[in-house]
Amino acid sequence: MNYIRTFVTVSIVLAGVAVSGIAFAQDTDSSKPSKVTQVETWTKKQWDAAKKDWAKDKAKWAACQKQSKDQKLEGRKSWSFLYTCMTN
Repeated sequence: MNYIRTFVTVSIVLAGVAVSGIAFAQDTDSSKPSKVTQVETWTKKQWDAAKKDWAKDKAKWAACQKQSKDQKLEGRKSWSFLYTCMTN
């Protein structure tokens, strides 16, 4: 009987540790903004550097710009779209 009680107690403690570890892992992932969200906060200098690099792939850059224009995206919203388009 003592073994069963010990086994149940240990099982409950291990389950609690596992659940708290999962919850902790989820909290750390959600606290970090996605790269797409971070792009919206880039400075003009950071954006210009990225554009210069992406413009080397003329066909892809032109296609992404056209899609952004077709969707009527402007400003930093277009930055996020173009980042996603160029990095996929």
